Amino acid sequence: MSDGYETLKDILDAAYAQASKGKGKERHANDKPFHDQPIMHIARKRGIGFPLGQADKKSEEAQGMLERGQKDAAIRELLGSIVYLSAAILLIRERE
Repeated sequence: MSDGYETLKDILDAAYAQASKGKGKERHANDKPFHDQPIMHIARKRGIGFPLGQADKKSEEAQGMLERGQKDAAIRELLGSIVYLSAAILLIRERE
C-alpha cells in the first residue's frame, strides 16, 4: 500500500533504529527502555529546553558536516535530532 508518506516513514524508522539498536542503545541505554534513559531523566530535571537545545546543536553540527562533504555523518546527526525532539514530545505528554 502506498500513501505517499513512505519516504517519511523510512527516515523515522532510521531514527528509531539509531536509538534502539545503534549508537543510542550502545552508549546510553544501559538496558533500560527509552523513557528510563538519561535523555529523559535529564529532560525531566532540566525541562524541555534540554532536548530542544540538543536537537538544535545536532542540527548545527549536521550543517557543518554537510558543508565539509560528510553526508552520512550529517544524516546521523539529524537522526539524533529527531530522537531528541521525540524526547521533547514524550516530556510534554508526560506533563499532560
